[in-house]
Formats: sequence, C-alpha cells, structure tokens
Amino acid sequence: MYPTLFNTIEQSINKVFISEERKELLQPLIYYIQGKVTSKEPVQLNFICTHNSRRSHLAQIWAEVALNYFSIPSIMCYSGGTEETALYPTIILVLKEQGFIIDIISSGANPIYVIKYQDNYRSIIGFSKRFDSPFNPKSDYVAVMTCSQADEGCPYIAGANLRLPIMYEDPKISDGTEEQMKVYRDRSLEIGAEMFYVMSQIKK
Repeated sequence: MYPTLFNTIEQSINKVFISEERKELLQPLIYYIQGKVTSKEPVQLNFICTHNSRRSHLAQIWAEVALNYFSIPSIMCYSGGTEETALYPTIILVLKEQGFIIDIISSGANPIYVIKYQDNYRSIIGFSKRFDSPFNPKSDYVAVMTCSQADEGCPYIAGANLRLPIMYEDPKISDGTEEQMKVYRDRSLEIGAEMFYVMSQIKK
C-alpha cells in the first residue's frame, strides 16, 4: 500500500469516532458479509447514490482498500447511480491528497479514471454509471444505498438480494465555498472509517 495512503489510514481513518447508532446501522452489512465468507461464497457490494459522482465512489473505493488492509478475499466492490453524470473532480483531488495514485484514461463529459492504492494489485476503474450498468453485477449482490434520494427514487433494485440504507450527507453542499476541500476530506474519512469498521468485524 502506498505510504501516504497507509499513513492516512493509521493516523486518520482508524481514529474517526463511530457512534453506537452508526455501528448498529452497519451491522446488517457485517452479518451479510460474514455469512457469505463463512460459507465460502463470493460477495458483491454495489454502492448506489443518485449521480454516482461522490458518496458511492468513496464507499466503493474505501471498501476495496479495507478488504486489502484486512486481507479479506472473494469480495468485489462496485458503485452506480440512478442516473449517469460524472465523477466529481474534488473527489479525485481529495483521494490523491489522501494517498491514492490516480490517472485519467479517458476524458470528456464522463471521464474514466484508474485509481490505484498499491502496486501490482488490481486498479479501481472510476467513472459515473447507472447501478445496472454492464460494468456492475446483475444479480446476487448487496445494494448499499448511500443517499436518501436514490433510496426513495429507486424502490426496487433488480437483482439485489439485500438492500441496505447506509446514508451520508452530500459534500456537494460545500461546493463553491471556502470549506469545500475540508468538507470533502471529512466525508472521505467518515465513509472510509465506516468501511474499515465493517471489514474489521469479518472473521475469515
């Protein structure tokens, strides 16, 4: 794992306070993953938000890093939206600052990024897509709803065998303000801490 990213995990992610209320909210996801891991079945997590531009990407990326950190195999992470837009640039800036190596491989209205957290390990491909994109699983996955708009606007998620609302405040509220980078940093760390908590509870 890249040194700056490892330092972010050790000095920030692992020190974020998670309330008992949030831990209770995360427990069904832990139960589901543990059940699959115990029975040696693959696990697919699809993090879903309205635009697949901010929170769903952060959840996907940090969940993937947490799996690597805790050496948990057979779990794949995805993200999607109820509509396709673009991965918001401030997310890329914050992730780079926190230690990820990110390159753009296709520009345009919906750029495609390669997001790396460790050499000689699979990269995360980041771009905005619908939750039912061909890039994502079609069945036997958990739909983790990271925003209320997606949860309310998409009452049925085809192919999901479990749907869990684990919602976060949209950092978009800070766009164009002096607090923007801080809000995005904090949201990234908050989501990262909760994904690390979930994976820390899994017994292999």
